[in-house]
Amino acid sequence: MQKPDLTVSRRGMLAAGVGSATFAAAPTRVDARGAKMKKSVPKMDVSLEINGKIHALKLDPRTTLLDALREELKLTGTKKGCDHGQCGACTVIVEGRRINSCLTLAVMHEGDSITTIEGLGTPQKLHPMQAAFVKHDGYQCGYCTPGQICSAVAMLKEIEAGIPSHVTADVAERPTLSTDEIRERMSGNICRCAAYPNIIDAIAEVAGMTA
Repeated sequence: MQKPDLTVSRRGMLAAGVGSATFAAAPTRVDARGAKMKKSVPKMDVSLEINGKIHALKLDPRTTLLDALREELKLTGTKKGCDHGQCGACTVIVEGRRINSCLTLAVMHEGDSITTIEGLGTPQKLHPMQAAFVKHDGYQCGYCTPGQICSAVAMLKEIEAGIPSHVTADVAERPTLSTDEIRERMSGNICRCAAYPNIIDAIAEVAGMTA
């Protein structure tokens, strides 16, 4: 009798491990017949101040701020790129600070002031940073542009506040606005079209940098 092949590939082992972990982590309940059923997670009431307007939402507590903005409020200017906090396309401004909205839960921002690209300006009245991006052609496909602009606006506030970066020569002194500072501080926002020189030019103009 031929012995069964009990060897397991590395790919198969990984797939089995992921499947087991997912099954074990899934919330379950038991019906009247004793069969396991998935639990429904109760939704929470959340009040978010977005672009100066209060929104009362009922959300699954696991909903990210990004998904709340896009799926619940239809503020689709904020883009879902990697969904892992690596590309910056989902950058929004919360309480004056830029964050990756894919990495934070909506319920954590009860009462916070949140600004998305829609809250910075309108087609009729652009924010200076939006106007500079248009002037300097700081985009190509445009997918990363909302995150780039939100990040740039908050980044200039960081420099004004004297917050140092990895390229600041003396962290005890107020950082000097420079191309190196802008590049370092914007490094978390990826442009797959590589419009970086134009992005730098746009930010530099808004910041009042001289050649």
